[in-house]
Amino acid sequence: MAKGFMPVTREEMEEQGLSQVDFVYVCGDAYVDHPSFGSAIISRVLQAHGYSVGMICQPDWKKDESINVFGEPRLGFLVSSGNMDSMVNHYTVNKKRRHQDAYTPGGEAGKRPDRAVTVYCNLIRHHYKKTPIIIGGIEASLRRMGHYDYWSNSVRRSILLESGADLISYGMGEKSIVEIADALAAGIAVGDITYIEGTVYKTREEESIYDGIRLPDYEEIVRDKRAYAKSFSLQYKNTDPFSAKRIYECYGGATFVVQNPPAKPLSEMEMDDVYALPYMRAYHPMYEEAGGIPALSEIKFSLTSNRGCYGECNFCALTMHEGRIVQARSHKSIVDEAKVMTGDADFKGYIHDVGGPTAEFRRPACDKQMTKGACVGKKCLFPTPCKNLVVDHKDYIRLLREVRELPGVKKVFVRSGFRFDYLMADPDRSFLKELCQYHVSGQMRVAPEHVSDNVLSKMGKPSAAIYTAFVKEFNRLNEKLGLKQYVVPYLMSSHPGSTLGDAIKLAEYIRDMGYIPEQVQDFYPTPGTVSTTMYYTGIDPFTMEEVYVPRDPHEKAMQRALIQYRDPKNYDLVKEALLREGREDLIGFGREYLIPPHKMKPVDKKHKKQTPSAAGRRGQDKHKMKNTRPGKLRTDAKSGKSGRKRR
Repeated sequence: MAKGFMPVTREEMEEQGLSQVDFVYVCGDAYVDHPSFGSAIISRVLQAHGYSVGMICQPDWKKDESINVFGEPRLGFLVSSGNMDSMVNHYTVNKKRRHQDAYTPGGEAGKRPDRAVTVYCNLIRHHYKKTPIIIGGIEASLRRMGHYDYWSNSVRRSILLESGADLISYGMGEKSIVEIADALAAGIAVGDITYIEGTVYKTREEESIYDGIRLPDYEEIVRDKRAYAKSFSLQYKNTDPFSAKRIYECYGGATFVVQNPPAKPLSEMEMDDVYALPYMRAYHPMYEEAGGIPALSEIKFSLTSNRGCYGECNFCALTMHEGRIVQARSHKSIVDEAKVMTGDADFKGYIHDVGGPTAEFRRPACDKQMTKGACVGKKCLFPTPCKNLVVDHKDYIRLLREVRELPGVKKVFVRSGFRFDYLMADPDRSFLKELCQYHVSGQMRVAPEHVSDNVLSKMGKPSAAIYTAFVKEFNRLNEKLGLKQYVVPYLMSSHPGSTLGDAIKLAEYIRDMGYIPEQVQDFYPTPGTVSTTMYYTGIDPFTMEEVYVPRDPHEKAMQRALIQYRDPKNYDLVKEALLREGREDLIGFGREYLIPPHKMKPVDKKHKKQTPSAAGRRGQDKHKMKNTRPGKLRTDAKSGKSGRKRR
């Protein structure tokens, strides 16, 4: 199999003995030939099946000639926004423009357009009227049907219609893209490719849609939020490759967008084959002068162990994109890749991660999933673990041991998210012990997201009691091992269901932890999630019951401020929230309070001391608090109230 980068210029194409490429891949990311980048996987898979691919990465969409680098491809154009939705890449949750782009040379922003897939397709169509266009990647995959778009605050049409493309290859795409290529190579017109799993096509003939479920029409979901919630529920219930039906949506009474069932999961051998392809594991040399691609440094020495997730957090789009059925690589495949890493000149002995969407998921949730699929209408872990769930960390423990015992490897970290509820469901604490002993460095980041069971139920997350039990067990094991390591939680504000009262409850919990989180994530309504449907409609699509949604920017600011209540700039927002909820009991001097009655003057940073007035007010506090480490909870034996552990 050919080694080296895919051609990025006509000269490179000709140097590789090609007069015309089979496919031109237009991508919103810079060209990085590494298996953590979707464009690299798809282009290498096509190459392995005998197809040539030319890469046009981050073309200047304002210049027509930027799309003509290779001329017309023999079979078609492939278009992706890159590893991220272009709108998420460009804007914060407050819809402010981001100043950096990790997938661009030197981190420079502005090298791709908003709604990149649509813009690139329009540019192609301007020059190549009839050449097939196949779109894929996260932006196309999660916008495959009518969807709520946060940035325009509207329900937009399927991206297949907006972009003018011929097909969507949704999900991970390795199987469907090869079938599409084979069909085109066999001379089948792109309009007749209507049968491939993992694809979305369009037609004007409803009678040709075999055994399909008709979703509410696009015009109906635009005017009726209950119809939108119902439509999303039907889509969500048809994401499993074994049980899903064909679903379709009508536009204007004449055009139908049809989603075929998802592609079947990759077998272990197929996964191994994908990751054994001859990736250069580097960005193209043309980016060297600009400083390289920042995103590569984050994952260059990380290992993908699995894909798919049955955790099903409602704010996550994995169910709609990768699916619920976990697929894993063999130990040999992963160890072989680790050996390649150790030979890299930049390798310093540290493997940054061995994981995936959920680190310790190394097999399907239960034995029936690979033949009958995941249960429709039930979740494997929520609200409690299913009785059929296979809870076993032994395989993952063996894998981590094999990797960390390789010559040249000093430390193997586990930085992927892991499910502490799955871990706590395992009566054998061997995995947690090894995790603490070998794979954590001071802090373990986990994602309880909230502590109010009211909010957690809308997130699809386990009860707060499970997280508290996990922290207690983590602390116990670290104390037994003689290690000073701490849990650092990821927390989210303003998720659907979260009231100011819930936000205050979270602030009290943070007070009891003894430290303020440095980072807080406001809920971001991105396409393809249950939570986004709740945000837009105010309805839980599973129960069709109403859900409180904090949409007012001022209330959202208060909820966020409560998580970082000690920051002086948040004082007014925190006080307003407490007064609004009648929680004056949290205003005062002492460890049981969130804020003092009056705003303190700031610290004189130049001389590193408080101004006299601030120091004087602090002196009124007879229960002055000392610094504590994260993750430690205390209980005041006299009052029974939770507070910070004193040292």
